[in-house]
Amino acid sequence: MLRHYGVDLLDWHRGRLSSRRLRVLVEHLPADSSFARAVHGEQAEWTVTDHLLAAVVDHLAVANWMFATVHRDEDAEPAEYPEAVPRPSGATVEAVETLQVAGEGGAATPAEIVAFLSSPG
Repeated sequence: MLRHYGVDLLDWHRGRLSSRRLRVLVEHLPADSSFARAVHGEQAEWTVTDHLLAAVVDHLAVANWMFATVHRDEDAEPAEYPEAVPRPSGATVEAVETLQVAGEGGAATPAEIVAFLSSPG
């Protein structure tokens, strides 16, 4: 509170700061505050931009892996699939979960491809 607003928390105890004002100040503390980090952990430091950049890095790594896999010699060892950028939630994320564009049962049949391409809009 003191770092971001210049307000001493003891002012609430002394009666110089109303409970409503204290609540508003706490609700609007920035993400880099100690309170936000204590409540949300490392997740508080990640913005939408950080999540998007991690996704871009993951997709670029998979694209490079695909390129290297397609252009390697048939006798060469296959390239190792890239690992995803660690996220603050601690959950393991596949580098790109959108690689399988086919349905749940596997690859699309030729009849399904023709039906998809011939359907309007």
